[in-house]
Parts: sequence; structure tokens; C-alpha cells
Amino acid sequence: MAGTEEESLDELPPSAKLVFKVLEYNGPLTQKGIVEESMLSARTVRYALERLEGIDIVDEDVYFADARQNLYQLTDGAPEQEAKVKADGGKENACCVE
Repeated sequence: MAGTEEESLDELPPSAKLVFKVLEYNGPLTQKGIVEESMLSARTVRYALERLEGIDIVDEDVYFADARQNLYQLTDGAPEQEAKVKADGGKENACCVE
């Protein structure tokens, strides 16, 4: 199943990959925090989080400081996903630049 998740991550839109990197660098954040850090619209972040949750890369939890919000963080398997994104990203750029 891990192979399927890696392939799915490669197929995600750039906004989802950006949200992944924001969570990687900053740790757990609310949707509002991700919007501020990524400079993406709230709607785009919401969509990206849905896609990342769909392939089990992001976990949603209750934000205890304000229960109206959710806290998003990378799952335990996310570092392996990141390595796959970096490896594939390098290959794509290398093949397209002549």
C-alpha cells in the first residue's frame, strides 16, 4: 500500500505539495496558520489538506487552544513521502531542462 501512497503524492497538485512542505518545516498548524505561511487562499489550502488526508499523509486533530479550529500535522510515514517527492522532483526537472 505504501507504493500506492507514493504514486498518489506525485500526482498531487503543486498547492498540496506546498502545504506538505509548510507542515514539514513548521510542524503542526491550523488551517489559518497554513494560509499565512503558504500565502495560498483558504479554499486552496482546504482542498490541499483534503487531498493530503486522502492519502494518509496529514492527520487532523482538535486544536485545544480554540476548539473551533483543527490542527494539521504530518503522519509518521510522511518523511518517506518527502524523500519520494524530492527524488521525483529532481528527475522531472532534469528531464525537462535541456
